[in-house]
Amino acid sequence: MTIPPIAPTDPRTLFISDLHMGTPDCQAQLLDSLLRRVRPKRLYLVGDIIDLIAMRKRAVLPSAQQRLMARILRLARGGCEVIYIPGNHDAAMRRLCGLRLYNVRIERRVIHATADHRRLLVSHGDEFDTHVRMAPWLMALGDGMHQFLLSLNRWCNHSRRLLGLPYWSLAGALKRQVGAARRYVEQFEQAAMHQAAREGLDGYIGGHIHKAGFATRPGVLYCNDGDWVEHCTALMEDRDGRLSLIDWEGRVIGVEPVVEPRSMEAGSLASA
Repeated sequence: MTIPPIAPTDPRTLFISDLHMGTPDCQAQLLDSLLRRVRPKRLYLVGDIIDLIAMRKRAVLPSAQQRLMARILRLARGGCEVIYIPGNHDAAMRRLCGLRLYNVRIERRVIHATADHRRLLVSHGDEFDTHVRMAPWLMALGDGMHQFLLSLNRWCNHSRRLLGLPYWSLAGALKRQVGAARRYVEQFEQAAMHQAAREGLDGYIGGHIHKAGFATRPGVLYCNDGDWVEHCTALMEDRDGRLSLIDWEGRVIGVEPVVEPRSMEAGSLASA
């Protein structure tokens, strides 16, 4: 399949997650630029939009993040259906699930129906952490290393801006070389696809692990929209229901793979 270089400006749906607003790592300016170019009819905010955990220690809300928040609220007032699914870093917002604030609907999870009539579970994804088998000390080490990589990423891109160079994810490039990180992602994908299959759905859309991409098992599609602190990607549904990943400039960087039909045996195992 030929990947179009630029996303359409009027997609049916846009999924974004892991902005971590309130921290210095949020790439608000890049997302604000994307939302000026891409005007979805429906926008899903798939968790960790505001990092309430980090803000307990130090709140950082520069003008770029304030402008981004204002743009999202303008989209909601202007007719875009905005659905906010809180994650683990903004879990306090989960007590507001079922309410509508400033034209933004807050939900714990949603079943999204695509234009081609597929039903996809949308959640942040932290509920699958218990399904990922990793030693506690390795998890703690990974969290510390992740914060260090984000600091490196921030300084790297500050230098690149001074040199007139575009954004580049140093943190993402380094993490791709770590075998433990790859195994974590694979286990997370399998847990999410198993849940979708167990509920009789066609697939899953989430965030949480800061790793955009697609995966499949018979009858089930997995989609991760990425993040806006490292990779700066979003998941987009076009008017025909096709799903693709786009970057901060609106360039299509990946399209959904073909899903093999689910066999009778696979369906029986999923419902067991």
